[in-house]
Amino acid sequence: MKVAIVGADGQLGFDLCRVIPKDEQIPLTLQDLDITDQEKTFAVIKKVSPQIVINTAAYHHVDNCEDHEVSAFAVNSIGVKYLAQACLTVDAALVHISTDYVFDGQKNTPYLESDTPHPQSVYGISKLAGEFCIKYLLQKYFIVRSTGLYGVVGCMGKGGGNFVDNMLKRAEQLPELKVVGDEILSPTYTLDLATKINQLIRTRQYGLYHIVNHGECSWYEFTSKIFEILGKAIKIKRVTAAEFKSKARRPKYSVLGNGNLQKLGMDDLRPWPEALCAYLTEKGLIGSP
Repeated sequence: MKVAIVGADGQLGFDLCRVIPKDEQIPLTLQDLDITDQEKTFAVIKKVSPQIVINTAAYHHVDNCEDHEVSAFAVNSIGVKYLAQACLTVDAALVHISTDYVFDGQKNTPYLESDTPHPQSVYGISKLAGEFCIKYLLQKYFIVRSTGLYGVVGCMGKGGGNFVDNMLKRAEQLPELKVVGDEILSPTYTLDLATKINQLIRTRQYGLYHIVNHGECSWYEFTSKIFEILGKAIKIKRVTAAEFKSKARRPKYSVLGNGNLQKLGMDDLRPWPEALCAYLTEKGLIGSP
């Protein structure tokens, strides 16, 4: 099997390169492939001729998408269409990473793959449009929705950090952290997500999948757990999302349930506190258990 990993230098791409066997993977960084360039996308995919393409590329600075909708759709929708069309030319399956932001957050139980999307932001709309581009073009695809991603190399689209790293930095600079307490999610470690994607692509059970670490928490609870694990007494104030006055509307509740993974007997992801502990261990911030 040959697996092309688009965005191999991002936080999920990095972990995919760690779990997919070296003799199977074809890492493609932004310098190798910009999916908004149709001609180059076709040329690169034809040249490497993989059986599977995993697309981790995205314009995912949620607030910036509100002011740069053309760029958001160029990457999250049109670029995805180009990639899907390129996959058709070499008969490759496409794995595409989507988001919890395709939902409106009005539920109070985990969203399943069968729930109807209703995005509330340009980001969410552009990501859902990308999903539809894949569905109308391809039969061999895995659309994978996840949420609250954090990994050891950080997110390039957000300045090279992730939520955990940003909280650690802010704690060193500020006397008190203000963290949203009324948005609930399933924070997910990219190493766990990458491991499950690697397993899923070998099943050929194509379709839509939610893949998240088990459990749910607010951003405030997630932050509190970070410093609890580290044994640090940090002053953290619970605030509402409205107090931040963000440009983009975010779902209040966007916990995902791994329904289709469960049907395959593959929903063995660990709870989010365990995954967070593993991440902090890998970063060298705590000792191995």
